[in-house]
Amino acid sequence: MGRLIDTTDLEGTAAAVLHNADGKGQVLLVCEHASNRIPAVLDNLGLDEATRLSHVAWDPGALAVAQEISQILDARLVASTVSRLVYDCNRPPKAPGAMPERSEVFDIPGNQNLTEAEKAARVATVYEPFRTLLAETIAASPTPPVLVTIHSFTPVYLGKQRDVEIGILHDSDARLADAMLDLAPRHTELSARRNDPYGPGDGVTHTLKLHALPNGLMNVMIEVRNDLIATADQQRAVGKMLAELIADALTLIANKKETQCHA
Repeated sequence: MGRLIDTTDLEGTAAAVLHNADGKGQVLLVCEHASNRIPAVLDNLGLDEATRLSHVAWDPGALAVAQEISQILDARLVASTVSRLVYDCNRPPKAPGAMPERSEVFDIPGNQNLTEAEKAARVATVYEPFRTLLAETIAASPTPPVLVTIHSFTPVYLGKQRDVEIGILHDSDARLADAMLDLAPRHTELSARRNDPYGPGDGVTHTLKLHALPNGLMNVMIEVRNDLIATADQQRAVGKMLAELIADALTLIANKKETQCHA
């Protein structure tokens, strides 16, 4: 479990992939926790199958929702192909949660007592390819994209039931989040809340802070409770709803800007 990994350990699969690379939509989607795949050399991090399939290893349903949004909005989508327990691409290398020794109630044996070389290998083979692909995709955009990250969360965390159903998260730029929260009741009966069940203080806005804020890109992080996207039909329905909500929010922002320009 303590062996180093290199590019060959990823079984021929890149650590990050760009879906719908020719998409012409304004939105650029990101799914940092799209996969629960653990490179074979890491011996499943010492975890049993149930844990590897659980929410601690990835965001169940998130990729399918993101792909539905991508199809509707013709949006490009950058997704990780490696479990967040190997490296959480929504955390900087020095963050304790980047390679967690414990996640919720689960100990992660393969992350215990990692050497600096082992940590550096994971940064180099998982985080850096993801970060680079996203940065290059932004840089290659003909116009500044709108960055939207897609996540899911467990309905029960540390034994406590969560009643929020959709989280609309933001850091210092709340433009898109504000518009989405204003319009959400028109699109869904699901409970949508600001910075819930997580917020900037939990370190979850790393991707937004690294890639959106310095570039002045409008951005938002969307969290969906994973029991609401457990089936293919649910994933399609929620993806469609979110795509329409994002589109309407962007139209609202554009109309307000145009009105202000002509005032």
